[in-house]
Amino acid sequence: MKKCLLGLLLLASGATFAQKKAERPNIILVMVDDLGFSDFGAYGSEIRTPTIDRLAAEGLRLREFYNNSICAPTRASLITGQYPHKAGVGYFNVNLGLPAYQGWLNRESLTFGEVLKQAGYTTFLSGKWHVGNDSLYWPNQRGFDRFYGFIGGASNYYDIHPYTEKVPPVELVENNRRLNLEPGKYLTDEITGHAISYIREAKDKPFFLYLAYNAPHWPLQAPAEDIARYKGRYAIGWDSLRQERLTRQIRLGIADPKQAVAARDPEVVEWQSLTYDEQQLWQRKMEVYAAMVDRVDQNLARLLGELQRLKKDKNTLIVLISDNGAQGGLNQTGRRRPRNSGPIGSSGSYDYQEQNWAYVSNTPFRNYKATPYEGGISAPFIAWYPGKIKAGTIAKGTGHLIDLAPTFYDLAGATYPTAFNGVKTHALPGKSLKNLLLDGAPLPGERPLFWERAGNRAVRKGKWKVVSIFPQNRWQLFDIETDRGETTDVAAQHPDIVKDLDAEYERWAVQNDVEKYEKLRPQTPGRRIE
Repeated sequence: MKKCLLGLLLLASGATFAQKKAERPNIILVMVDDLGFSDFGAYGSEIRTPTIDRLAAEGLRLREFYNNSICAPTRASLITGQYPHKAGVGYFNVNLGLPAYQGWLNRESLTFGEVLKQAGYTTFLSGKWHVGNDSLYWPNQRGFDRFYGFIGGASNYYDIHPYTEKVPPVELVENNRRLNLEPGKYLTDEITGHAISYIREAKDKPFFLYLAYNAPHWPLQAPAEDIARYKGRYAIGWDSLRQERLTRQIRLGIADPKQAVAARDPEVVEWQSLTYDEQQLWQRKMEVYAAMVDRVDQNLARLLGELQRLKKDKNTLIVLISDNGAQGGLNQTGRRRPRNSGPIGSSGSYDYQEQNWAYVSNTPFRNYKATPYEGGISAPFIAWYPGKIKAGTIAKGTGHLIDLAPTFYDLAGATYPTAFNGVKTHALPGKSLKNLLLDGAPLPGERPLFWERAGNRAVRKGKWKVVSIFPQNRWQLFDIETDRGETTDVAAQHPDIVKDLDAEYERWAVQNDVEKYEKLRPQTPGRRIE
């Protein structure tokens, strides 16, 4: 009798364990590139994003989610859950001679792939890597079972034909094997196609997919049929379009009508001051940019369709973010202006959005990619998990990239190890968003968040935010609760708050091996930064 009872208990516990294991979600992390806060329909845009808007309507949006203002440092934080310096990518994917600035992910900072594989997940990455050029540090060497995409910071979307003498080839890697994009293929479609083929392999195992699109990062290239969909839509110009988006954001509940809106960028000329020909050129740029975002949405529809076909949609969490705000002028990085070898939108196009339209993309915030003003570090955040996340939720946040790794590990039942392959690991500094996503529980509002990149610095704690821009190196203070547009510097009125946040920054800088930018600043003029 005792043996029978023991057997029943073992069977029951085994069934419970198997049930819990089966309930672990598949996780899909989607990142788009150089997309502004307002560029999805669910965040105020006129661009057609019905699939993304559906995810938002059936899931959760955050009003305040932060990235690291530029590609490689954002990806370093995202993939490891560390601040970028702690992960080894404090500046970019270039080596500046110190471990915190080596330009590739160190071994003390574990990737999604490494942690979730140990928890029984199959791990996939399709798209952009940009956290280590040497093949020793490619995705398959850092825990991902399958990888397709490109290693560096930017890529054309089409094969070089017919501009074979002037346009570089699209150099790709699949599972450590180099290959080129086939003629006639569009890279956004191929990134999705490979992601779909990978999730078919997962069968009954839970999977993690990091889907890292390069759209709508320059160069402006898109299928002609998608561009045609936006013909004439941008004839109203950036002044009117920004107001349109702001009005829509307020109606959606994404923007607070009580908050100050960023002042007009003095570098953005008035639309009506342009000649007819100039307006036609600028319209074309935004038509192509919109088409690139539109194509991402179409591809996410393909992905969702496949999840449904595989009957995996009910147990899949999808999180969608952007790596930084929209890009302003290239003069910020010293890069020469690109020269087109064909019409804007074609495979010979090497143009980009520029601050006139980026000013719209980042509505209602100040500034652009590469700065820690809100326009540089604010991302849309959409989370979808049917039956688990309450539909139509809009929450304040405040979340950061460093929170995603602990969130995914929490949901997956994965243990983040104190040592891995004989190397002691860095502890995770972020907070799990699991309770926010599943139960609507607020995040700790007073925890500080930090930024440093190329001498630009910031701290956000509660309603207060200090920002310092290189080379002025002077703290500005903003009350984000009433002035997320960062229109009024109140540092002189609150020197005690500035002093306290400065002290917090200095402690964080020491803990994360952050150096003064003057000591590390690259001396090569015109260094290419993506």
